[in-house]
Amino acid sequence: MLDPIAFSLGPISVHWYGIILGSAALVGLWLAVMEGKRFGISPDFFMDLLLIGVPSAIIGARLYYVAFKWDAYKNNLLEIFQIWHGGIAIYGALIGAIIAGYIYFRRKGYNFWRIVDICAPSLIVGQMIGRWGNFVNQEAHGGPVSETFLRDTLHLPNWITDQMYIGGLFYHPTFLYESLWNLAGLLVLLWLRRRPFLRSGELFFSYFIWYSIGRFFIEGLRTDSLAFTAPSWLASLINGLWSPMNVMFEAGSMDYGNVRISQLLAILIIIAAVVLIIVRRKKGWASERYSDPIRSTKTTAISTSEAGEGI
Repeated sequence: MLDPIAFSLGPISVHWYGIILGSAALVGLWLAVMEGKRFGISPDFFMDLLLIGVPSAIIGARLYYVAFKWDAYKNNLLEIFQIWHGGIAIYGALIGAIIAGYIYFRRKGYNFWRIVDICAPSLIVGQMIGRWGNFVNQEAHGGPVSETFLRDTLHLPNWITDQMYIGGLFYHPTFLYESLWNLAGLLVLLWLRRRPFLRSGELFFSYFIWYSIGRFFIEGLRTDSLAFTAPSWLASLINGLWSPMNVMFEAGSMDYGNVRISQLLAILIIIAAVVLIIVRRKKGWASERYSDPIRSTKTTAISTSEAGEGI
């Protein structure tokens, strides 16, 4: 088994989880900076965005989780701030980062859709790398499976199979499924952003569509899902959509509820993203193409003012 602690500096223990998440953020920053250079955007812009976005994502991830697990926190409010005890949600992280990003882009005078398009590959590569933190911590896994399934069916190397042995049982390496799905998504996004038909905002929507499709099916394997009790017709609909997975996999157990929140949210996000792509094109709200120049209204205003002073 891997030791979750990478090294210690006196009383301070540095966890692999933090190192992996930090590495994910830096790789995402590098991708954004490289693409931003094509449009003449300063690397400092994305560095500042990272400094704002990461804390906002952590806060959003925690609040999202606490909101859906309120009964576990309402009698011990201090536990809400003890994030090292676990309990964050990726969709909450995205909500927090997007809100902070929107405010930051407006202050800098940039169009929201143009910048989030640049950041879309950074988001998915961050998730791709970040899932390996779950691997080290032996968390966010799926239901029990046989050792034969991992070694002979999936042909996983020993170092992954051994880490999936938890409490006397082997489990689905859902972290690996999602990481590989995100790797494929990264390649799709890098290909899409060079296509001449792509309009502003559509790479961002494509990221959400791709990620949500994978999250919907992978979430059904997990045993730690946030859930709620929904009408039977909704539960039947979601189970029916997930049913093709039954050919090879068995759904993970649920401690409570009959609908996984992440699965329902994934469906809603896919529908919303597709509708927005269609509506924005029909209404002319996506007239700019991804490859068009990106300009800041604040920079333009400063340049115009300086030109006037010269006259």
